[in-house]
Amino acid sequence: MKIEKKSKLLFIGDSITDAGRTPGGEGLFDALGKGFVAQVDALLGVAYHDRDIRVVNKGTSGNTVRDLKARWDADVIEQKADWLVVMIGINDVWRQYDLPRIPDGHVYLDEYERTLTELVERVQPSLKGLVLMSPFYIEPNKSDAMRATMDQYGASVKRLAERTGAIFVDIQAAYDEVLQSYYPATLAWDRVHPNPTGTMVIARAFLNAVGFEWR
Repeated sequence: MKIEKKSKLLFIGDSITDAGRTPGGEGLFDALGKGFVAQVDALLGVAYHDRDIRVVNKGTSGNTVRDLKARWDADVIEQKADWLVVMIGINDVWRQYDLPRIPDGHVYLDEYERTLTELVERVQPSLKGLVLMSPFYIEPNKSDAMRATMDQYGASVKRLAERTGAIFVDIQAAYDEVLQSYYPATLAWDRVHPNPTGTMVIARAFLNAVGFEWR
């Protein structure tokens, strides 16, 4: 596996990453939340118990890439992580559809690309590893308006990963695979906030990308 012994592995993003974490984002009593970050931590802790990988969750519910920019110094730069995992963009897109008459909260693709690129370029020189994960919408119909927009943001993340040499994880593709058998509500009641099966889709995709050996 690519994540080295005694690495500090930091996750940042929105509510999908947050999943009810405590403010510190690590420690006892569901400090990592109840989402995919906790599942990743548990699987690493069992399969790679000898590596002492420290997992930190800095997801914040409702965040867009604008919010990440505002807290990047405190929640990323000052954390001095070895590995950073970023998944952002769902709210950037969603607000365009659930609050169409309030454009102040809409983060359009050009701003999204520009801001995410700036954040990545600021932190990447200090990292051993960077993972960029696509935003997603748990909807199999690619012609659906929100799904089509989300795919554009995911493609933007992929291009950024290619330019920077980061590991890209296509979370949308991981959901599309499972949606061959499941109706969206089986994984997430609102097609955004996944249940434990839905969060395991993310955890598995991430772990596969970093070379996790499923023993």
